[in-house]
Parts: sequence; C-alpha cells; structure tokens
Amino acid sequence: MKIKQRSKMVLFPLVVLLNSPSFAAESSKTAPVVQIPAGEFVMGSNKSQKTNTAGEFGNAKPWYLDEHPEHKVTLAAYTMDEHEVTNMQYRDYVIATHAAPPQNWLSNGYILSQDLDKLDKVDAAKLRQLAVKVFKLDVDTRTMDKPQLLTAISKKFVYQNDLPIVFITWHQADAYCKWVGKRLPTEAEWEKAAKGAANNEFPWGNDFKPGMSNTGEESWEDGVAPVKSYQTDRSEYGLSDMAGNVSEWTADWYKGYPGSDYKSKAFGEKFKVVRGAAWGGEGHYALRLFQRAAYRFNQPPDAAFNDVGFRCAADIKFVQK
Repeated sequence: MKIKQRSKMVLFPLVVLLNSPSFAAESSKTAPVVQIPAGEFVMGSNKSQKTNTAGEFGNAKPWYLDEHPEHKVTLAAYTMDEHEVTNMQYRDYVIATHAAPPQNWLSNGYILSQDLDKLDKVDAAKLRQLAVKVFKLDVDTRTMDKPQLLTAISKKFVYQNDLPIVFITWHQADAYCKWVGKRLPTEAEWEKAAKGAANNEFPWGNDFKPGMSNTGEESWEDGVAPVKSYQTDRSEYGLSDMAGNVSEWTADWYKGYPGSDYKSKAFGEKFKVVRGAAWGGEGHYALRLFQRAAYRFNQPPDAAFNDVGFRCAADIKFVQK
C-alpha cells in the first residue's frame, strides 16, 4: 500500500500504524494453527432436560436432544486456527479479491483501514466528525489537530484489527477459508478440538465456572472482545475462544446424529451447524448449556449475524521421506 509523501507531521501517525506489529505481524495466511492428533473421541451427549427450561428461556429447540446419542467418531489428524478469523485477516482477503466487506465495517469505520491514503487526505474538521460519530472515540476532539486525530483513529484501527470478523455468511466464510488454502472445520472436528483429549464438557474442563469466556457477562465496546482476551477460554489442545466471543460456522448441514430418535423440521440441507457460544446481546449465552463443547445450533447459510464468525481448518499432508 503506497502513501504519497506529504507533510511529515501529518503523515507520521499513518506511518506508525503501518509499521506497528499489531497492524501487520499476522497476515491471513500466517495465522497460528493448532494440530489436533488423529484418533477417536466421543461426540455428542446423552444429557436430558428434566424441566421445561428451554421454553422458559425462549429457546427454539429442546435442550440436548439434537446431541443424542453420544457416539464415537474417529478423525484423521488436522489443524485448526488457534483463534477466530480477525478483521485484519479478513481485510487481506477483501483487498486481494475485492470481496464485499461485512456491513459493520461501514458503521464502525473499519472500512477506511483499507485505504489509509484517503484518510490522510481528510481535513481536520471531517476527522473530528469521524472520530466522534463513526469511530466513537472517547476523547475531546475540539482542540485536537490533524496529526493527533489521525493518531487516535490509528489506535482504534489497531484495536479493531484483533476483533473477530462478524456479519459474515456461511458462504463468505467458506470462500475465505478456500482463499487461504484451508476449509471450514467439520462439526466433529470443531467438537473434538473443544473437548480435548480428556473429552471435557467445557473447553477448560468439566466444571462450569462463570466468567471464563466472553458470553455477555462483561461489557465490551463492540460486544466482541479481541481474540485471546480470555486466557481461561482455552481448550486442552490450545484453541482460544471456543466457549465464547462469537459462535462459529462449521462445514456441515444441521442433521440428526446416527442412531438418533429425535426428529426436527430443521434437519436436512437447510441450515448449517454453528458451534460455540457468543457474546450475545442479552446475556443468555452465559448459561452453561451454550458453553458446552457438545452444544449445537443452526443458522441459514445466507444469513449474517453480529455474534457469528468462524475459524478455518485444514488436512495434514504427510510427506514421505
């Protein structure tokens, strides 16, 4: 990305931004990955709902039944991204392919991070409006000059870089993963990665503990938190944010498990499986039900949400010597 030479005083904040480790260190194709070993694991659960708790919380489907029956699944070795795909990683894809950006980039100003040269051309008065109305910076802009405003906006970009991408449909997530030479994880791969070798009920273990993940109990400016903000929300294999922050698209259609006697009108090739709890909007994801590794949900593949993102997976190719 080229920036024309202007006053060094005005250009300085953008140069600092471009050279900062937070802005450029981790590209979409160098994201850290975790290797999940080959082998068998127990998928699903045999839990049952003893009261009408689901109805009390307005849940559209009975709790647990679509997780039945608990069954063994054997998977080949694979890798999964350590954390959810971030704004910065997805921006690489948007710039390279001219794909449509997610709608929230227009409202929160992140769309401007694609062309810093244009931002540098904006006068101070307009920058003040952007700082308050778009970037919603908690600063008094009235006495700030252009370099100070650019510096403040640059810091906001650096923060937004590490937020998980949201407002992405299943089709967009699938296209991104293919662009980086990967794919969306299967539902089984996602669950095994969350459960770990010990087959934990939650990514961190078998005991539920509130506040372990970003599930609406704490207030973040954008709802979502920067990836890896919750070191407690980490699976045995080392994957972050499996129980919270954003729910995640998987490759599979929402269907019943083999041997299940539960019937649902939602089963079939109408909805894609979404895994993991999210920050939500009303705090219901703080319930232990949603943070369990076996929990399943479903969404139409052409829909986009403010609390659904994704991460990529890949097969491991062994090279014979």
